[in-house]
Amino acid sequence: MTEQHAAAHPQDSLAASTRAVVVGRPGREQGAPVNPPVVLSSTYVSAGIQGPGEKLYARIGTETWEPFEEAVASLESTELPGVVLSSGMAAIAAVVSLVPAGGRIVVARHAYQVTLGLFDDLAERYGTTVVRVDIDDTDAVVAELGGADLLWVESPTNPMLEVADIPALVAAGHEAGALVAVDSTFATPLVQRPLEMGADVVVHSATKYLAGHSDVVLGVVVSRDARIVDAVRAYRTLHGAIAGPFEVWLALRGLRTLALRVERSQANAAEIAARLHGHPAVVDVRHPSLPGDPGHERATSLMEGYGSIIGLRPLGGADGADKVVDALRLWVPATSLGGVESSLERRRRFATESLTVPEDLLRMSVGVEDVEDLWADLDAALRTLL
Repeated sequence: MTEQHAAAHPQDSLAASTRAVVVGRPGREQGAPVNPPVVLSSTYVSAGIQGPGEKLYARIGTETWEPFEEAVASLESTELPGVVLSSGMAAIAAVVSLVPAGGRIVVARHAYQVTLGLFDDLAERYGTTVVRVDIDDTDAVVAELGGADLLWVESPTNPMLEVADIPALVAAGHEAGALVAVDSTFATPLVQRPLEMGADVVVHSATKYLAGHSDVVLGVVVSRDARIVDAVRAYRTLHGAIAGPFEVWLALRGLRTLALRVERSQANAAEIAARLHGHPAVVDVRHPSLPGDPGHERATSLMEGYGSIIGLRPLGGADGADKVVDALRLWVPATSLGGVESSLERRRRFATESLTVPEDLLRMSVGVEDVEDLWADLDAALRTLL
């Protein structure tokens, strides 16, 4: 954080919802802009030897990245700037690059399918040992940590919504000598801050809730360990996994309303999940807000909310799920999530999705629309199965 920003924003005394709005803004000088500008330049004037902090080339660094990196770091309770990358997968790949060739990775069985695909690729090409575990079964995870270089936690998981005991897993991972990384995309920093629980590094697909408007593809890595931050930044430079300045500017713009969007979408999700529970066309519904949900007790203890993703299994198996998607008029059939609009998809339509994910599971990303409109559309689609 710059001294100028530190003086303007004493972060320790501000709520996270406030920091999402104020951190990363220009200093308060007469005539200064309220928002940081977009700098569209691939290179910088450099007539002599580069001085400390001086810009040289936009693959190495640009001032348009810095406000977003500062703001996300503040929300994740670290003084070290985050590292923004070209996608969530670029962020994941940067962290995984810390694992030595032939190393051992313990990963959530129901982590994001492309994350698992990356790990499988490492296993095939570099002899990495990849062990898949049920991340909500702490004892089972701990039993596999011997010799692990990396414990990859996703919580809640995508798409099964399992909730991990992050503090316990961090303690066990560190005792085993493993780096502990958490993909906290579903939770956002407003609901869960793994660094405060002792995790070494946190990854977000900023494409999702941080940017929040389904208009950019970005990732971000945060850590309290300067060595990790430096290594991820070096990976970004060497591999060219850089974000465009305009995309990062849009993500910062989206971040300003994160608290409002998360508050509304979580409330909508909890209400819809409660109505789905016991619906005649529903076989099963998963949302940590439900008292009977397997993740409810842990989420209540470790999270500041229950998230905005619902897992729904309607009548009729995969065909029934597809019929529900086809019958919807307000909900958007789409593969991403975390935008202001409500969207859903049947995850097993992808051949690469984990085979332990039910064929009929609909992953629903609840947005900020009026909850009664969302429910009317969903209920009407479900009743076509009766």
